[in-house]
Amino acid sequence: MISRSTIDQVFDMARVEEVIGDFVQLKKAGSNFKGLSPFSEERTPSFMVSPVKQIWKDFSTGKGGTAVSFLMEHEHFTYPEAIRYLAKKYNIEIEETIQSDAQKEAAGDRESMYLVSEFANTYFQNTLHKTDAGKAVGLSYFKERGFTRETIKKFQLGYSTDAWSGFTDAALKKGYQLKYLGQTGLTIIKEEKQFDRFKGRVMFPIHSMSGRVLGFGGRILAKNEKAAKYLNSPESDIYHKSKVLYGIYFAKQTIAKEDNCYLVEGYTDVIQFHQTGIKNVVSSSGTALTAEQIRLINRLTKNITVLFDGDAAGIRAALRGVDLILEQGMNVKICTFPEGEDPDSFAKQNTMEELQQYLKENAKDFIAYKASLLMKEAANDPIAKADLIRDMVSSISKISDQIKQEIYVRECARIMDISEEVLFSTLAQMLKKSNAEANKNYQKEKKSFEVVKTTSAPKKVNIQFELEQKIIEVLLLYGNRSEDFEDLILKENEDGVLVLEPVTHKAKVFEKIYLDLQEDEMQFSNADFKTIYYLIIDHLNQSEAFSFDNFIQRIDPKLAAIITSILMNDERYRLHNWEKNNIFPKPKDLSISQLVSETILSLRCFLIDQKVTEFKIKTQDVSKDHSEVLEDVLNYSNLKMLLSRKLNRVL
Repeated sequence: MISRSTIDQVFDMARVEEVIGDFVQLKKAGSNFKGLSPFSEERTPSFMVSPVKQIWKDFSTGKGGTAVSFLMEHEHFTYPEAIRYLAKKYNIEIEETIQSDAQKEAAGDRESMYLVSEFANTYFQNTLHKTDAGKAVGLSYFKERGFTRETIKKFQLGYSTDAWSGFTDAALKKGYQLKYLGQTGLTIIKEEKQFDRFKGRVMFPIHSMSGRVLGFGGRILAKNEKAAKYLNSPESDIYHKSKVLYGIYFAKQTIAKEDNCYLVEGYTDVIQFHQTGIKNVVSSSGTALTAEQIRLINRLTKNITVLFDGDAAGIRAALRGVDLILEQGMNVKICTFPEGEDPDSFAKQNTMEELQQYLKENAKDFIAYKASLLMKEAANDPIAKADLIRDMVSSISKISDQIKQEIYVRECARIMDISEEVLFSTLAQMLKKSNAEANKNYQKEKKSFEVVKTTSAPKKVNIQFELEQKIIEVLLLYGNRSEDFEDLILKENEDGVLVLEPVTHKAKVFEKIYLDLQEDEMQFSNADFKTIYYLIIDHLNQSEAFSFDNFIQRIDPKLAAIITSILMNDERYRLHNWEKNNIFPKPKDLSISQLVSETILSLRCFLIDQKVTEFKIKTQDVSKDHSEVLEDVLNYSNLKMLLSRKLNRVL
């Protein structure tokens, strides 16, 4: 197990904006940062990060928490894995404590699959660098491709021996279960036999955005017409090829910095570009580009430059992915290399400066590129040209930004030598058809929804919930502050009438809240708020200097998420007409002591209303004497009147 001191050091060093910035493109928004949600599809940012509070909140899904909880949500890390990741990021040495057998067995299936994958990655690298076969076959191949030793190590390239079960036997000997070797696809299990999937191949580990090994790509070196040249890990609980981009772990920071991503086809294209010096490059690993892969890039930049080799058939197929990119609201450029060249070979033959210059001069806007390419095919055929124009307009219809649409229509009209009016008319027809289909699907969904639609009244605002939440917020933000409080002491005046007399005294905010709630025997109705309340009070009692970071890292992740929601709500939502519900938010000029007093008084008034309602129910039975109950109602009503005077409003 990781020691407490290491965990504390990780929380002290880790900056939530830096950690999340590795996965999401964040832009400054006042004192906070905002970005697109990494948990849902959206085009308007609803993801907020607070550097001051060191927390994040995703308003599209309701998720939130600390840097650790983000890694657990986004990368599906366990708590220890998240701590290890952060320790590595911030160069913190991990201090271990002895782990019991029970704790070892507690690791879930997914974690076991990750552990098996990490072992395989290490095994393949050791085989490449430390065995005769690895050096003679695997290392020689990589060197022939022009990869330096530094590049090979950086991308963790490896080699799987040409033995039927070399890796499998080694893994079983180390204690890894055959079950997980099979689930990751590293081992093929057939009845009583098991053998290596990647036998006799050079290995390319496929990393997640955080650097975890999800699967592998293997290239066969021996001539074997029956075997596939490239072989990928099969789909598993940790590897979904449609949601992964090769090289994203090594490219993410440069993509965000350069605000552009180069998209290539193969592993070696990515590696060769990196070695040349251009690092903002990823690959779809030979598979058709998917919406999930595009969204990975969209979190880091809005700009994609797709790089093609000279294969015309491959270009036509890849152009279909451009429409997907446009649908995601991204900007697309296309660059091709000279005939017979691909990104790998071209990068190998040119310096970084030459490659950058080529990309700059030859990257064309998608509309210009697509037009020039397809015009060659249409030649002098009017029918083919008409189809080409429809194809172009179809791509433009995928763009959601109307200004961009108009600009592209005008550009298309210029290139194709056709009137803008015709293109705008064609675009309108396509959009109308698309909207009609979308509306039809919506109506189907709406109809199915109406079958189970209820006629229940709108949900009312839970006043007590809101006030209890406000108490938690005040404790977290100001709990350890000392303030001058004006208390109200209930006394009889000379005429025997109850009046409230103000008495000023100095106290800490948490002490004031705790004593007031104790005095009135007020209990939290929300179980989570109640738990959080006592945890905060206990923490404040034990620590002179309240540390929010220290507090939130020590509590249950579920409660930490609730706290995050409480503290971040003001960043996104502004509740309107609270006064109508007897909820009075803090004015900008209200002091902390006033805020505390008003919140407590509002809660008291609400609870008085509840008591009066209970008493009124009791008096409905006319067969009983209710004089004592009516007296209680009168006393509570008088108390509420006194409190309303203090609050300067009618309650």
